[in-house]
Amino acid sequence: MSNIEFGRSICGDLVIAQAKEWLVTNGIGGYASGTVAGLLTRRYHGLLVAALQPPLGRTLLAAKLDETVTYNGSQYPLFANRWSGDIVDPLGFYHIERFHLDGTTPVWSYAFADARFIKRIWMQPGENTTYVSYYVERATSPLTFLAKALVNYRDYHGTTRGDGWNMQVERVKHGLQVTAFEGAIPFVILSKRAEVTPTHEWYQNFELSVEQYRGLGSLEDHLDVGEFKVTLAIGEAVTFVISTEPEPELDGAPAFLKRQTYEQGLASLAPQLPAQLCLAADQFIARRPTNADADGRTILAGYHWFGDWGRDTMISLPGLTLVTGRHEVARSILRTFAQYVDQGMLPNRFPDAGEVPEYNTVDATLWYFEAIRAYFTATHDEKLLAELFPVLAEIIDWHERGTRYQIHVDPSDGLLYAGEKGVQLTWMDAKVGDWVVTPRIGKPVEINALWYNALLSMADFARLLGKQPDRYMTLANRVQESFSKFWNEDRGFCYDVIDGPDGNDDALRPNQLFAVSLNHSPLEMDHQKAVVDISGRQLLTSHGLRSLAPGEPGYIGHYGGDARQRDGAYHQGTVWAWLIGPFVSAHLRVYKDPSTARSFLEPLIHHLSDHGLGSISEIFDGDPPFTPRGCFAQAWSVAEVLRVLADIQDEIFSYRGEKIE
Repeated sequence: MSNIEFGRSICGDLVIAQAKEWLVTNGIGGYASGTVAGLLTRRYHGLLVAALQPPLGRTLLAAKLDETVTYNGSQYPLFANRWSGDIVDPLGFYHIERFHLDGTTPVWSYAFADARFIKRIWMQPGENTTYVSYYVERATSPLTFLAKALVNYRDYHGTTRGDGWNMQVERVKHGLQVTAFEGAIPFVILSKRAEVTPTHEWYQNFELSVEQYRGLGSLEDHLDVGEFKVTLAIGEAVTFVISTEPEPELDGAPAFLKRQTYEQGLASLAPQLPAQLCLAADQFIARRPTNADADGRTILAGYHWFGDWGRDTMISLPGLTLVTGRHEVARSILRTFAQYVDQGMLPNRFPDAGEVPEYNTVDATLWYFEAIRAYFTATHDEKLLAELFPVLAEIIDWHERGTRYQIHVDPSDGLLYAGEKGVQLTWMDAKVGDWVVTPRIGKPVEINALWYNALLSMADFARLLGKQPDRYMTLANRVQESFSKFWNEDRGFCYDVIDGPDGNDDALRPNQLFAVSLNHSPLEMDHQKAVVDISGRQLLTSHGLRSLAPGEPGYIGHYGGDARQRDGAYHQGTVWAWLIGPFVSAHLRVYKDPSTARSFLEPLIHHLSDHGLGSISEIFDGDPPFTPRGCFAQAWSVAEVLRVLADIQDEIFSYRGEKIE
């Protein structure tokens, strides 16, 4: 299921091993994550980041286990910590002989003297439960294993200073229960084999190197609540269970079998696709219970810090659910989001603390049409189409007459206008305080390509349901007639935004690709080819497309620094992996060359072992060597690679009625 594997040359090199991060998830928004080296480098790392209000309310409960083995009279620390002042002690990563992924499960093989000791971490599907198992694979005498349990109880975006914080730590059967404060949700750390000694000692000044790089608070304290000790002979194992559940499964073997069976089932749904990508896709799918559906689903935009965003969800849905054979999940997501449509708009995001959803997006709603179109193409589910059609019709009505943020159809040309000062509505949505980095007020090119695509999709839906399509066809024809206004004859590609407060924006950006890649294109074929060619020459990199071409005013080729510097670069040259999807789709449409299209994806497949192991990063520097940045696992990055990879591997491509083998 995975060929992601490293030996001592990687695992023993701290610079490399701390930059390779693993992730396991539970399908309700919770996760565990860390580095191959075992160091905590982010505030988001931990053994149990529980979703206390699924899929959000994510709270760091267990930070790590600090493990030491005593074997034949010698002690071998298997852990590593970085302390204030960039002091790394101990150096347990020196004992890692091999690291690999078993599905999504990270596996460490520690070697010391003639012994080899195996560690695995996984989560129980549907529960805030993490398992950490250890197994003596090789030894000539028993060894003694000691683990110190370091815990916390904080929002996953924060950091903790523990002075004066006394948690309640009490013995329970097989281990400890921790209650951080009155009203906190208790959690347990259990082991059927290990003997536990409760403690209460704050370990202070862990230094989080990635947070330091990001210009954020980088010092953290964690509480040691207990020492677990066990003697193991060759062939014996011990499992630790960290959970908020009242009665979690304590036996490691059946729990791990359940995880393996689950992942094997996922991979079997789409055997033509790389199993590792299908498993990565599953990590973004989570439950979002609603009053209408207790088992409703959603898509988390990225790890570690994103919740579910309407835009990301709809863009990601085809790749994460349809090509992976999970149609019932797609159906649930589409129905779940229909419940949140308000004034003709889908929510942009659901805040972490469960407040009212935010609706500051113009494109999420239009991507909803494309997600439904893709779903119907895959399933022919007329029942769901009939259920959602009135919602879609109401959305069109609101856009015609106008909704929030001046989103409305311009009666003079039928194009969609959006935006007002101080608001970011498109996917290029970076904002620092009152500074909207790329406001794009006016008529953005991809918004109108999406509007055209939505109108023609609605006409198709109407015909399928025996309704009149004329109104939608009339609106679409008007958009197509006016779309020529986007063509910049002088530069040979589309304006990024027209009719803005300062006129037309002729910056070379990738947004025009959607006017080629979507199911319905409003561009003439020669203009489609010109868009693909200029994007390939100026925007394409090994890991996606730049958000702004080098040489354009404001281009920034490095993503780094504090929050203002990072957000200032976010859409000003930074490479976005998800944009490889529309580029490959557009290239296929124009050149009809599957072999070349496949070649554009190869570097991102190789990237699965680079940063977020088994997944694809959110962004990369715009300048070589295109260092990965941002979220180490991003939903639409994985989704778009899967979507276009499925098209290519089928070897039959549908180009709006024309088929090529």
